[in-house]
Amino acid sequence: MNRALPIVILALVLAGALGLQSLQDSAARGYEAADFELPDLSGTSHKLSDFRGKVVFLNLWATWCPPCLAEMPSIERLHRRFADRDFVILAVSEDAAGAKAVAPFAAQLGLSFTILLDTEGKVSPRYGVTGYPETFVIGRDGKVIEHFVGPTDWASTARFNYFDALLRQPVGATG
Repeated sequence: MNRALPIVILALVLAGALGLQSLQDSAARGYEAADFELPDLSGTSHKLSDFRGKVVFLNLWATWCPPCLAEMPSIERLHRRFADRDFVILAVSEDAAGAKAVAPFAAQLGLSFTILLDTEGKVSPRYGVTGYPETFVIGRDGKVIEHFVGPTDWASTARFNYFDALLRQPVGATG
């Protein structure tokens, strides 16, 4: 067997995955966000559609995902920055163990935004998620206006400015 063949195959697979992720990222805008209903850490049920009229930051993540864990403190800072505006963070945990895995983690980091539990993994396929973390920004009209693949520093000046501008738009306008 040619020794270069495994390297060529790996390179092709990686290129294909990166191309697919790039295509997915560019195409994942302007459509109606799929509604779902999930419990939070205390067992209270929340539907995405309950937040219509607000800008929704929908983050899909898991406690076993190092990049997800790395971005959580900046999501908390984003939440605190815009808590008094028409802005809501819904962090959907894809941990099969649910609150047992997520609650200690959230307490340790002092997370105060809404964490929802998707123990059966129903939400990620509805959004075409290929890995974690992935974040969708949903406009007041319920349409996805931005899709971020991978970890991000949500507390950067650029991100704060992005959300501030988005929240200043009149109801009915999209980003």
